[in-house]
Amino acid sequence: MIELTKDDDLWVAKINRPDKANSLTHEMLTQLAEIAEAAQDARALILTGEGKVFSAGADLEEARAGLATSDVWERLSGAIAALPGLSIAALNGTLAGGAMGMALACDIRIAVPGAKFFYPVMKLGFLPQPSDPGRMRALIGPARTKLILMGGQKILAEEAYAFGLIDRIVEGDVLEAAREIAADTAAAKPEIAAGIKAMC
Repeated sequence: MIELTKDDDLWVAKINRPDKANSLTHEMLTQLAEIAEAAQDARALILTGEGKVFSAGADLEEARAGLATSDVWERLSGAIAALPGLSIAALNGTLAGGAMGMALACDIRIAVPGAKFFYPVMKLGFLPQPSDPGRMRALIGPARTKLILMGGQKILAEEAYAFGLIDRIVEGDVLEAAREIAADTAAAKPEIAAGIKAMC
């Protein structure tokens, strides 16, 4: 349910479980973490989804059985954050729950106009993954982070862009837009790209 394609040094990992709103099982999260860990030599990694939803977060049955508090979420977001190359979340639709962590860990987030963003972890009786509030706060500030995590608000793409939660709203093919953004990094000397990322 995770599809990986490699175009030279550009890797694309696609969540492909559209019949379940791309909700994530432990197996899928482990696959994503393994891809991110293996992508240390890739120039760029793009995360995207199949269908109209990027991911609804954890598979509810597995969440109740312990997935909601598993360390696999932190393993995944930590591996993405540690990449020396460029990481892009190409959000083909709504981003919800724990799936927010992998997008927050990316260098760049782009989304289609109809995307919604929400993280109803408090309502479900769980804490967010440890690194997620800090990464969200760094992007949008503490008050707006509380608006999402404590106020339970669904943020539309336009508002998410105004907040700084996403970096661009893309009309059309969001994956192709991500490929275009990654093209210069993929073509550059890896030490130059990694050096620029470290300087940023």
